[in-house]
Amino acid sequence: MTTYACGHINPDSDSICSAISLSYLKTQLGEPCTPARQGEISPETEFILKTFNLEKPLLKNDFSGDNLYITDYSDLAQAPHNLKETNILGIVDHHKLGDITTTTPLECWIRPVGCTNTIVKEMYDHYKITIPKNIAGAMMMAILSDTVLFKSPTCTKADTKAVKELAKIVGIEDFKALGMEMFLVKSAVVGAAPRALLLRDYKDFEMGGHKIGIGQLEVVDLKVFEGMKEALFADMKAYKEEGGRHTVMLLLTDIMIEGSQFLVVSDDESMIEKAMNTKLVNHEMWVDGVLSRKKQVIPVMEKQF
Repeated sequence: MTTYACGHINPDSDSICSAISLSYLKTQLGEPCTPARQGEISPETEFILKTFNLEKPLLKNDFSGDNLYITDYSDLAQAPHNLKETNILGIVDHHKLGDITTTTPLECWIRPVGCTNTIVKEMYDHYKITIPKNIAGAMMMAILSDTVLFKSPTCTKADTKAVKELAKIVGIEDFKALGMEMFLVKSAVVGAAPRALLLRDYKDFEMGGHKIGIGQLEVVDLKVFEGMKEALFADMKAYKEEGGRHTVMLLLTDIMIEGSQFLVVSDDESMIEKAMNTKLVNHEMWVDGVLSRKKQVIPVMEKQF
């Protein structure tokens, strides 16, 4: 029986890098583990892997008959096919506790921090395992990505401590400069298909019996979306109908001025307006200070629904 570590569907950098970092840790502990992914990698993640000379994890959407360590999620909506036929060995995550259940005891490392790789770093420290430079670099970049260069309200002292310690392992002094270079790559949206942009960092959630989809694109300047919104709205409407969703939202997040432009396609826009306490104009609204989908959007949406 093969053992894998894998993050959620439409994987972001944290999902990919935590699968790599956790797999190496487990292998060093005498439990051979292979990193996997449930989707194509984003330009940001590709930048990270190329920078630190790491291979893409194996593309795999069904772990039936395999052992699996889940990273960066615990919601069934983010899980691979046939999860009931998969032997879940553990969960490493920094989100709210989801609805995945198991029939046997499992290892759980769940912390209220800004990134799953921060938790994996704590695991390395706990087991006293040395982190290779290339994996340390990827972990560092994933934390910088998830915490939006420490600007996100999800960022904790544990995240900043982890980045500083990982940067020392890699030998990088100005890690924020490399992080900004990463976000410039992340901001490159011109020429990308609307569906690819919608799903670049997208998750479905079950809220009050409704399927709610929320995507997020973090950029250094919202001007990159000029002339693209009509196509994005059209694809959001199509994706909503395809999956029988109540709502599909796309957050266009400007990390420099620190806020998000919400694009909304919904059966009931008033629910979104009440949740965010802001009025939609032509299916759009700006919400100042919103950088985190996990901490600033999902909780109030769930409460409203």
